[in-house]
Amino acid sequence: MNDTYRTEHDSLGERRIPTDALYGIHADRARENFSLAGRPVHPELVRAYGVVKLACAMTNDALAVWGDDRAKAEAILRACRELADGMLTKHVVVDALQGGAGTSTNLNVNEVIANRALELLDEPHGNYARVSPLDDINRHQSTNDTYPTALKLAAIRLLKRLEERVVALQESFQVKEKAFAHIVKVGRTEMQDAVLTTLGREMGAYAEAFNRDRWRIYKCEERLRVVNLGGTAIGTGLAAPRQYIFRVVDTLRELTGIGFARAENLIDATQNADVFVEVSGILKACAASLLKVCGDLRLLSSGPEAGFGEIRLPERQVGSSIMPGKVNPVIPEAVSQAAMIVFGHDATIANACAQGSLELNPYLPLVAACLLDSCDLLERSCYILRAHCVEGIEADEARCKAHVESSTAIATALLPALGYEAVCEIVARAKQSGRTVRETVLEEGRLTAAQFDELISPEAVCRLGMPETPKG
Repeated sequence: MNDTYRTEHDSLGERRIPTDALYGIHADRARENFSLAGRPVHPELVRAYGVVKLACAMTNDALAVWGDDRAKAEAILRACRELADGMLTKHVVVDALQGGAGTSTNLNVNEVIANRALELLDEPHGNYARVSPLDDINRHQSTNDTYPTALKLAAIRLLKRLEERVVALQESFQVKEKAFAHIVKVGRTEMQDAVLTTLGREMGAYAEAFNRDRWRIYKCEERLRVVNLGGTAIGTGLAAPRQYIFRVVDTLRELTGIGFARAENLIDATQNADVFVEVSGILKACAASLLKVCGDLRLLSSGPEAGFGEIRLPERQVGSSIMPGKVNPVIPEAVSQAAMIVFGHDATIANACAQGSLELNPYLPLVAACLLDSCDLLERSCYILRAHCVEGIEADEARCKAHVESSTAIATALLPALGYEAVCEIVARAKQSGRTVRETVLEEGRLTAAQFDELISPEAVCRLGMPETPKG
């Protein structure tokens, strides 16, 4: 036998595994069976699995599962810590999409921890009589409680990073809100000129949208912190001692600093995955905000000569292979595409969670792949939109002013001084003569230039409602 391989066996037979591999026969079978996504399990899920396995091992150690064999216990604990720290991620080789509700991931993780523990004990890989992936690493556990718990931990961690990015994006729009507060422009509804506003108020509205997203994302932890760890196969705690079930979530909470709590109904928490639908919906809301704002930025910067051209986006790259001088709004376009993917992920997650069967949902690997990918996409989208676009936005004040003076939207600002009927007549005469509303009002002596300018000042157009006028 070539010493570059070792032989492992399971209930289906034997396989040759590379001698230096930390994975074993179960992961090897899974690699052969599942070549779907073409990418491994999300690295944050692997690290989270390491933390969950560490909590389980610490609880088992406290219950003297390994008796006086301190070397074995310490080796297992250290291997779990290394996986949790990301040192062993590359050895989790199974595909992100897999049948079996994540069993392949759990078995791969068990094998990696066991073989790394064997290394620490100066034992050869595969010597499972000394450290067993199932009898030791998976002791008092099941895929069905460890996988969803690891997924929730991974999601919480990624959501925290996303929240930070959303806050930074919100703050960048707040900076623009202040910088553009003095610039009066045409506000539009149904893509038609409506009333006057300021460019600052538009930017402030975007900031508020992301402020809501930030708080929704922050509250996701409350939804994800309830776990079924200790419930084992279907939530009854089969094969796990009561002391283990009572302690293991407490240990996980202490390890992570996250307020994990054992579900009151472990059977419900094992079979129902609706919490992931809820969290995905919140991510979809964030994606909707990004898509809407990106569409607005593209429109406001359109042209620039033949479009709105009210703002200038940073020029990131040449926009055409045939049209000289063309520069495209590539950052909002790229972020828009990421947002659309999140919409698709949300629909997939809802379908996968709805397809759960009786005591278990077999499609959690799909939920994990989509949910964690959505977190990544949104985090990166918020970053590049802020760093490569929003922070560099400039206003074309002259263009905004020209639009104001040539638009009938200016007429609404005259209502407090002239009244509705009179303003309607002025607008009609302006259209007939080809003059602006301002020119018409001044030529007819309805208002002085100073009075007109006061009515369309930033303070006036941003005022809540109209000022009180004396009766009679």
